[in-house]
Amino acid sequence: MKPGSAARDAALGYIAPFLTFVGFMAVEHSLAIAPQAGYPLRVLVTLAVLLAVSRRYLKLRPARPLASAALGVAVFLVWIAPDALFGYRHFWLFENPITGKAITGLPADLQRSFSFLLIRAAGSTLLVPIIEELFWRGWLMRWLIDRDFLKVKLGTYLPSAFWVTAILFASEHGPYWEVGLAAGVIYNLWLIHTRNLADCILAHAITNGVLAGYVIVWGAWQYWL
Repeated sequence: MKPGSAARDAALGYIAPFLTFVGFMAVEHSLAIAPQAGYPLRVLVTLAVLLAVSRRYLKLRPARPLASAALGVAVFLVWIAPDALFGYRHFWLFENPITGKAITGLPADLQRSFSFLLIRAAGSTLLVPIIEELFWRGWLMRWLIDRDFLKVKLGTYLPSAFWVTAILFASEHGPYWEVGLAAGVIYNLWLIHTRNLADCILAHAITNGVLAGYVIVWGAWQYWL
């Protein structure tokens, strides 16, 4: 079904911030722009796009805040458990020309820079969950059901849409694709259960926030590619 004008206009609000963030990332990598310059600019421009085109589609009132926070911690544990328990990250399935390697691109001096780490942690915790949830579960999971995605209620389940979204979400995470897939499945299920994108945003924010703390406190920089 061809989308109506309202769906086409709304799609910009759901898609644009994510594409801005990913696009800036690609430019930074291709031009070898230093993280201390590239990352803050990426965050600021993405935030400006988010505020300009997405505010009307953002509803940040979770229905299950405590459960969503607990789920976020659980996904964090899922994220780090394989490496902590089995240490298989350098196996060829997770380290190859397609997925890349679980090696941070963050220079040693920035690992000791309070201001940069604050921006990096804030971007990961406060910005990334919003733009990713808008794109993956707010837009794509519904658009795969009906091109006029506004007609599809949040949390509507269709197996093909569910799994395509989860797999593409996994592919975004490179050498961490298998835990990315697990996280995508969990977040998808949570949206189906709560029918509230704010609950997914909160869970995702808690996951990223706890992971940011873990990275900084324990020096686990490989999780910040």
